[in-house]
Order: sequence, then structure tokens, then C-alpha cells
Amino acid sequence: MLQDGKIFIGKSTKPEYLDLRLANRHGLITGATGTGKTVSLQVLAEGFSNAGVPVFAADIKGDLSGMAAPGNGKEPLVKRAKDIGVEYAPDKFPVVFWDLFGEQGHRVRATVSEMGPLLLSRLLDLNDTQEGVLNIAFRIADEQGLLLLDLKDLRALLQLISDNASQLTTTYGNVSKATIGTIQRQLLVLENQQGDEFLGEPALDIKDLMRTDRDGRGIVNILAADKLMSNPRLYATFLLWLMSELFEELPEVGDLDQPKMVFFFDEAHLLFNDAPKALVETVERVVRLIRSKGVGVYFITQNPMDIPETVLAQLGNRIQHALRAYTPREQKAVRAAAQSFRENPAFDTEKAITELGVGEALVSTLEGKGAPSMVERTLVAPPMAQVGPIELTARQQIIASSPMKGKYDQPVDVESAYEMLAKRAEQAATEAKAAEGGGGLLDMLGGLFGGGTQRKGSMTVGQKVVREVTRTVVNQTVGNLAAEIGKSIGGRQGSSIGRAIVRGTLGGLLRR
Repeated sequence: MLQDGKIFIGKSTKPEYLDLRLANRHGLITGATGTGKTVSLQVLAEGFSNAGVPVFAADIKGDLSGMAAPGNGKEPLVKRAKDIGVEYAPDKFPVVFWDLFGEQGHRVRATVSEMGPLLLSRLLDLNDTQEGVLNIAFRIADEQGLLLLDLKDLRALLQLISDNASQLTTTYGNVSKATIGTIQRQLLVLENQQGDEFLGEPALDIKDLMRTDRDGRGIVNILAADKLMSNPRLYATFLLWLMSELFEELPEVGDLDQPKMVFFFDEAHLLFNDAPKALVETVERVVRLIRSKGVGVYFITQNPMDIPETVLAQLGNRIQHALRAYTPREQKAVRAAAQSFRENPAFDTEKAITELGVGEALVSTLEGKGAPSMVERTLVAPPMAQVGPIELTARQQIIASSPMKGKYDQPVDVESAYEMLAKRAEQAATEAKAAEGGGGLLDMLGGLFGGGTQRKGSMTVGQKVVREVTRTVVNQTVGNLAAEIGKSIGGRQGSSIGRAIVRGTLGGLLRR
């Protein structure tokens, strides 16, 4: 519910609002299961949409799909509206559904180059040594102009590096074949978990998430995450990639009258579980700096202690639902949550957290020059859209009529590292046969990795490349190669190569 540049959250002894001018200072919604976190999320998302701010939200249980349908006027919701002095007016919102697996929404993909070695290492659960070798692979791909789009591109490159490990070690550091083999096995695990469906073309254009409808209301982008949650590492890596892409793509705008976009990340603790220190530090930097791009990030989790302190300090707008306090650990969590608020002398914050009913929350938002307001015990407003999931048929109709229909649904296999290496191998084999073992392009291919003069009875590096790369593409005919080379790939190849060279890890942020 929108009122004069503010989103109405609910009522305590007075109306409680979230000021749109300060909404890019990020936020946190916490509470035990079943206490109303999703409803609070939906109230904020509806307010942002009404203000013309596009929203992205991960939908863990499917409940947020109800935003596409008007509220059904259930008695508890109507009563709550009456209790806080507002009119219950059912409404629906413009929704676009997304799904990494393409089952409950439009597919979401990213290229291997866009992911970068840091996030890909996180996704593959690699140790420091394996991550170092992956960094070498990306460096070689950049230097050799090899476009990394999907897993077969990365596999072909890793095979090439493995076969030339001894020559590469002197230039890039130790490259162990055993380490390459471990990475290849992890790629197979990722593929078995359908993680490979996320890597490839066409890659998601961030601008497609930042749209409004004809009435000027922000599009609510809902990611189906129920199935995705069976692979928490993929879920967390996807969210981190999304934040890095926003940071990379959007210009600096400072503090606006309202955000350009707002993200809601449910089950936020998964972003940080078992994350290496470098990655946590990077997330903290992204959260701290992305607000100057006009983006607000809101984390949803059960307990504030799930979020690292350095990140928690960046979250100025807070809604705290009830927490249980039966064990010493739970009591410690309640105490920590209470201490994160600006104290209200009218009540005991720590005690109130354990007494809150469903639909009640402690609310503190930024006001004035960015100082947190005194915490208030608040009855949260009811959403105006449907609470709970919509029917499958209704969801399918929305997907079928979506402006994104057809843009991302089918994979596109353009010429990239796999095809380029196969082409080089075929050309080298042809030259080798014609020249009976040397010269021309064959020596050039050998020289790519420090190859020199061939000793009698030995194989050049170029010939090893021919042998091993040809093995990986044994089913690729010359006719198929010609067809692949002839495909029209537009500007994506150039832009992706550019991304790979200039991005580094997480949108170049680590260079800051």
C-alpha cells in the first residue's frame, strides 16, 4: 500500500512506513517458521510495485505466485485491515515467472564467462588449489580468445590444459592433471544435478528484470525456487551471480527518490553457509556499494544471526517476527535480535519478540537522514493480492501471455570454445597430413603453449592438441563444423568475450 512516497507496513500506536527514498539502504525480515515473514515480504513487494519499482523475489514455497491474482477477502485479512484502519481492496500485480529449470517459468541462464572463476568454484565446491587452476583456465581462455559459454566449452579447455600441463606450469604455476580430473568430476556432478541447465545461452539480460507495465507499476519477477532448494549451493550461487551482474551493469546514480529495483532473497542463510571468507567479504562489498546503483537488497531468514555481522550492519530497514526461546542458543538469538533495534522505553524488546502473534512484528525503518526509528510493536497490513499459490493452470496462462515468452525458452548453441578448439584440431590435422608432420598452422598451434622444434620420433605440442581435442569431438563431422561456423551469433560473442576479459571475479568488484 503506497502513501505519499512511502510504503504502509502496518500500525503500532501510529502508522508505520518504509520511506522509498531510503529503501535502497537494504533490509531484513526475520522470524520463526509460520510467523508471517512471507506476508510481510508480499506487503513490501506490493508497495514497491505500486510505486513503479520492479521487484525480484525468490519463491521458496510457491506462495508468492498469489501476487498474480486478486485477494480473496478471507475474514482474517478483512478483520486485520479494519483493525489498523485501512480499506481492504483486492488487487493483483503484474508478474513474470522465472525458473532455472524451465518448468514453472521462463528459463534463466548465465554463461560460464559471466559466472567467473570465483562463483564457479563456489558452485563446484572446489578447494583453493582447484580454484587456482580454474583461474588459470579462465586466463588462458581470455588470452586465446576462447569463448566459454557452457560446460562442454569448459571441459574442452580443461582437457587441453591437462594435455599441456608441463608446458603451462612454467608460465602459470603448477597445473596438476589430478586437479584437472577433480574439476572434471565436479562438473559431472553438477550436470547430474541439472546445474548445467543454468549455464549457456541465451543468457539473461538484466534489463528484462527492470520493467514496468502499461500502468507504470513495477513488474514482480518471481523465481520458482522450490525445486532449486534441493541444490542449495546452486541457489546461493545464482543469487550471488545476480547481484554481481547488477553491480556490473548498472551505472552509479546515488540516492534517488525511490530505488530502481528491489531484490528479496529468501533463505538468505544459504548465501553464507560454508562460504569462504573471501566470498563473504565480497558479498559485504556488493551490499555496501550496490545501493549507489539504486538497488535495494532485502534478506529473509529465520534469525538475524544467520547473516554475517558485516552484512547485517548494512541492513537498515528491519521487520522482526516472533522467535522461540526454549534453548540457550535460541535465547541468545533473541537477545541478539533485540539488541539490533533502537530501544523503545515503552516495552521490553527481548520479551516482545517471544510474545508476538501471527501477523505481528517489531518494525524499525530508516527515517530523516538515515537514522533508524525507535522499534515499534506493529500489526502488519494484509496483502491486497492473494495469499498463497495460484492454480497451475493460471500460472501457465500467465507464462503463455508473458512478454518474455520465446526469448529464453530454447537453448542456443553458438560457436564457442568447444567448436573453436575442434576447428583448430581439424585444421591442424589437415595441415599435418599434407605436410607429413609439421609446419604452418601445426607449429602455430604448438606455439600457443610454448611448443618448439620437433625432435625426430617425438610429437609436437600441436600434434598432441590435435590428438586429444579430436578425441573429445570424435562425433563432430566436418559438415557439422561448417554448419556451426556458419551460424549467425550477432553481438553476443563480442560482448561475452569483453565480459570475460574485463570482469574478473564478481563484476570486477575485487579490483576495487
